[in-house]
Amino acid sequence: MISKPGFPTQLHQDSAKLIRDYFLAIPSVDTVLVVNSCARGKAVPESDLDFAILVKPHTTPAEIKNIEHSWRIYSEKQPTFLKYRQSSQFAHLHLDVIDGDYTPTSVEKGEPIDYFEIEIGNQISYSAPMDDAGFYFQELRNKWLPYYNEEFRLQRLRSTKEACNYDLDHIPFFVKRELYFQAFDILCKAFQEYLQTLFIANKTYPIAYNKWIKEQVVKWLDKPDLYPKLSPILSISNIESNQINDKAKMLRELLDNLTNE
Repeated sequence: MISKPGFPTQLHQDSAKLIRDYFLAIPSVDTVLVVNSCARGKAVPESDLDFAILVKPHTTPAEIKNIEHSWRIYSEKQPTFLKYRQSSQFAHLHLDVIDGDYTPTSVEKGEPIDYFEIEIGNQISYSAPMDDAGFYFQELRNKWLPYYNEEFRLQRLRSTKEACNYDLDHIPFFVKRELYFQAFDILCKAFQEYLQTLFIANKTYPIAYNKWIKEQVVKWLDKPDLYPKLSPILSISNIESNQINDKAKMLRELLDNLTNE
């Protein structure tokens, strides 16, 4: 089932309609997608407006660049958009032109987190089209939903677990050298890698690894007993102590239990 967007204010809605009308007039645009809070009916008056503009297959990089350039010129002086941006210090309009080519990078130990699953989650699974969904958007949903193929999933599962364990292994080393803030930074990264592994294990696309955690874990994954075990991991009362090592052990136990299920 494809969602319908929900806007918290008339100004959000008026701006969204202008965006829809502007981009649907461009022949190479397939679907105008509302993403993030407005797509899921979670937006409040201070929420951003987030869009992904899906272009049709074979749209060239040069064409995409021209679309982005023309949009910047149009949006900078459009009165409704100016009024929206002035409505709150947090009111931002984020818009990406996307080609629907979801290509994962290799999950490497010690490297930044790969957001492959998050991109598909936000842009394909949980997005909400303005007006009718285009043919290409429907094609992408058929390709990626409910989840990608099992062989690839198991490969990603192994890689994300290894990346998480690798970072957890390094935490005692940093604590021993009294590099406490670096150890905590690695703990936060390992926490997100654990969430990535958790979602892959449950064949569910996430929207983020740093927000909406309770909703995703409790409601989407149906794991209400797991959530109370997560927040204590990042709750440190004294960073210059052995607490970070203890928290790393807690996270590793959750990771081992997850992949042994």
